[in-house]
Amino acid sequence: MKKLIASAIFALGAYALAGSAHAAECGDVSIAEMNWASAGVAAQVDKIILQNGYGCNVTLVTGDTQPTFTSMDEKAEPDVAPELWVNAVRTALDKAVSEGRLIEAAPLLSDGGVEGWWIPKFLADAHPDIKTVQDALKHPELFPAPEDSSKAAIYNCPSGWNCQISTANLYKALGAEKLGFTLVDTGSAAGLDGSIANAFEKKTGWLGYYWAPTAILGKYDMVRLSFNVPHDKKEWDACTAIQDCANPKVNSYPVSDVYTVVTKAFASKAGIAMDYVKTRKWDNGTVGKVLAWMTDNQGTNEDGAKYFLKTYPDMWTKWVSPDVATKVKASL
Repeated sequence: MKKLIASAIFALGAYALAGSAHAAECGDVSIAEMNWASAGVAAQVDKIILQNGYGCNVTLVTGDTQPTFTSMDEKAEPDVAPELWVNAVRTALDKAVSEGRLIEAAPLLSDGGVEGWWIPKFLADAHPDIKTVQDALKHPELFPAPEDSSKAAIYNCPSGWNCQISTANLYKALGAEKLGFTLVDTGSAAGLDGSIANAFEKKTGWLGYYWAPTAILGKYDMVRLSFNVPHDKKEWDACTAIQDCANPKVNSYPVSDVYTVVTKAFASKAGIAMDYVKTRKWDNGTVGKVLAWMTDNQGTNEDGAKYFLKTYPDMWTKWVSPDVATKVKASL
């Protein structure tokens, strides 16, 4: 009996030591929980998987694009920015990568961050001839303005955002006013969201600016229209994104690169956890559905992460080994 008890104690001790060794291998990890929903959920997903699957000691820190990047570049803190829209810091990031301080691990959003002009899918299905923005502009009768149904409407980006300028320039470049369209100032993101919800409730046409991944596009089925031209970065930088540009041309929105960026120290110490960070990615459609669930259920970022892990095991279990997946599932 003493031998059996001794064996059991030894086994428990060995298990504990193995767990400690695993944790020591990964060590302490700090992750930026950015102040927008999709990035917040990504940070929580990473926390759950790294903590429960790889034995890391994870701390989340509040983040935003510029402050987080600057801190990572200058102080090597935090270790991980799961969702960094890198175009906003492209020049400085390239320098940090070339000098070995930071690493662009992998894209987090498989289809990038996207912007554009959208219409409801129910409208696209009813009018299959509408494939481009120019096609939509041939049908002002389908997009009644909120204040005057005798006019058509294009809903602009929220006031004060950069996309308000590009949308206004594209409106001008397309000659939309002469085609019977007025550019509607939605005032705020809430106003823009409300106009979409109202269109779906009343089954009326809607045409305007939006972006992904977002809860709205996870909740309402929308179709992004082509501008029928490729993105012209030179034209975009010189005119499309410049307020009151005199002679804007039709252009397409750029696709934003959204990467996970880590410090060199994390890449050196994280071992197989780094393989996870380099592997995992999700698409805008999935992120949008998770964000929509959070909106409907008043869920936190942590709630959204757990909902994702419980709802989409076919996706995330491909990011990790079977034994790691088992540990993560047991923690939920």
